Formats: sequence, C-alpha cells, structure tokens
Amino acid sequence: MSDAQNTGSSAASEARPTRLRDALRQARIEAADRTGVVVDLRDAEVARLEILNEALDPLFAQVPEQVDLFDRGVSQGETPRLWIDVVAHVLMGRDKRIYRFVQDTRFGRIVLAESHDVEIIVKAVTDYVARRMIEREHALVVTPAAAPAPVEKPRRGFWMFVFGFIVGALALFALALFASFRDF
Repeated sequence: MSDAQNTGSSAASEARPTRLRDALRQARIEAADRTGVVVDLRDAEVARLEILNEALDPLFAQVPEQVDLFDRGVSQGETPRLWIDVVAHVLMGRDKRIYRFVQDTRFGRIVLAESHDVEIIVKAVTDYVARRMIEREHALVVTPAAAPAPVEKPRRGFWMFVFGFIVGALALFALALFASFRDF
C-alpha cells in the first residue's frame, strides 16, 4: 500500500504545481489584457486630445509671432494633457469622452469649460487666448502718470555721514588739546 500511496501522492504533487502554473499563466494573461486596456484607453485619450489640438490650429495661426505666451502641445504622462500655456490645459474627464479645460491658479484648479463637443472647447480656448492677450497688452503699456518715480541713490547721506564723522573727530581732538593746555 505504501507504493500506492507514494504513487498517489506524487501524482497529486505533480497535479498541484501544474494547476498553479496554469493559474499563474492565466493571471499573467489577464494582467496583460488589463494593461492592454489601460494602454488602449490612454491612446484613445491622446487621440482625442490630438483631434482637439488640430481643431485649435486655425486659432493659433492667428496669434502674432511676437506673442510668446502660449506653448501648445500634448503631454503623454500618466494623465495626457493638451497644454495651452503654462497654467491652462485640456484633459479628458473620468469617462474619457468629455473634454475638461482647466486653469491652475494660486487658489487651486478651476474648470473653464467642460463638454463632449470639440467646438465648445475650441470657443472656450479662443476666449481664454483673447483674454490672455489683452492682459499682456495691459501689462506692457505703462502710462506716464502711473510710471514710478526714479529712486535716488543714497549717496548724499553717505557723504553727510563722512563729513559729520570728520567734524566730530576734529572737535574731540580740539577738546583734548584744549584740556591738555589747561593743565599746564
């Protein structure tokens, strides 16, 4: 009976690793499928952002070359984004079908527009670009009344200090000289 038990136990020990191997293989296949789905979703996000980027080409063709506020491009990080400038970008919503145009501010992120429709986002980006260009114009124009007065250098105060130091030293020397003549 011991031979029968040995044969049975060796068959059981060979069957378990085979099942574990099969389970591991199946788990690896499932993980690869999930990774493929994630990659496919990310590729779909990037493709949708590229479509929006192409729809914005006519807008940015109208921006004068000397205006260097905007640096448009798609970043393909963990969350793909279409950057409009340093603080504003478009990303896909949680359902991966909705465009979300956001701006980062010192008080947090604000949503400027959100839509499934590319044309609505293009209009929101157009309005944003126009506002930024007007802000730039206002920053560059300085009226003479608002111009700050030139700041004088404190040279006058330095020379007054040197003059006062010399006069004080001479006064102390004269006082010491007077006191020494008085003792004689």
